[in-house]
Amino acid sequence: MSLRDNAIVAYAETKVMKKSDRDVWVLAGEILESLLDKTGFDKAEIDGLVMSGLTGTGGASMFWAQSTCDMLGLEVGFCEQVHTGGCSAVGAVARAAAAIDAGLCDVALCLYADTHVREHNGRNDRNYRRDWTEPYGLLGPPGAFGLLQRAYDAKYGVDLRALGKLAVTQRNHALLNENACEELRVPITIEDYLNSRMIADPIRLLDCVMLADGAAGLIVTSRKRAKEKGLHKCVIPIGYAERTNFLGGENFVDVTRSGHEIAGRKALAAAGLDVKDIRSFHPYDDFLIAIVIQFEAFGFCKPGRGMAFVRDTDLSYKGTLPMNTGGGQISAGQAACSSHNLIEGVRQLMGEAGPRQVKDTTNALVTGIGWINYGRNWGSSAALALVPNQ
Repeated sequence: MSLRDNAIVAYAETKVMKKSDRDVWVLAGEILESLLDKTGFDKAEIDGLVMSGLTGTGGASMFWAQSTCDMLGLEVGFCEQVHTGGCSAVGAVARAAAAIDAGLCDVALCLYADTHVREHNGRNDRNYRRDWTEPYGLLGPPGAFGLLQRAYDAKYGVDLRALGKLAVTQRNHALLNENACEELRVPITIEDYLNSRMIADPIRLLDCVMLADGAAGLIVTSRKRAKEKGLHKCVIPIGYAERTNFLGGENFVDVTRSGHEIAGRKALAAAGLDVKDIRSFHPYDDFLIAIVIQFEAFGFCKPGRGMAFVRDTDLSYKGTLPMNTGGGQISAGQAACSSHNLIEGVRQLMGEAGPRQVKDTTNALVTGIGWINYGRNWGSSAALALVPNQ
């Protein structure tokens, strides 16, 4: 058994909302109902639940996954909450597949539901930022990514118009995505990006994600079970890897490097793919500079050439390397435990992306970024390679 012996047989998502009009349990129920309708599984057949730990709603509760089972009326043999920050969505797929391979469950629900704007809670008593960064005046991710972008600029130089191109490309995709947050479905230009107000110099408003509410989910089962159920339109995970605390043992770290250097190489090797083979790319995008650094870390271009790569590459859904074709988090909204790029990758490979459908659905590469520590790059990096069922 291996990762590729499993299949994502269905996906579902709600519309991203600036502030939810429904409780998180209602959103989770809607996702489960949609997935059951799509697959024909009975709720009693769902015997695994894997949730993302990146949730402002229930992240502080050590019993969040268990209580979700209670609320949804699920009885499972495997119950897990993945705590790798923005890597948790793709990490949930890998853990669901591992549980199925180990015989711990047969049909797993990967659930991503969050109403952190509506509820504005989920803080722990012991909090890394509160203990170690906020006392020094570093207030949250915009400040951390401001330092990161400053370091990148000092080493390689930042082309603001290239960053603006990323912002415009993703916004154009969000305009084609009916599930993107409505407040973000407004056209922008590179000049709009350049003139957007400063948040944490040099991070501008249009560099940043906007917190939002919503839910999404997947059903993962073995390929054998999928075939028995008559579910032939599915997506196969063929390579996964993650890395936490990259270069964490070193005193002086080049913050322009990330754990995707290792995780990306390992995931692609497991998938039997070269980065040049990737047909669509769905990087985690909490800030625009993170996309540039990922292009370099995965080997789409050499270190320091990320800005030129953006300038020279058509990243639209019709382009040579379609990227974040649903708008990314920055233009769709950071909701549903940051699962947007994963759901979009699955949707594209199933050929269900409508007006933004990519032409080549041979494969897709989805990434995660989790946690911002101090004086390093992001704390966790993950990569998941997907192909359609053949």
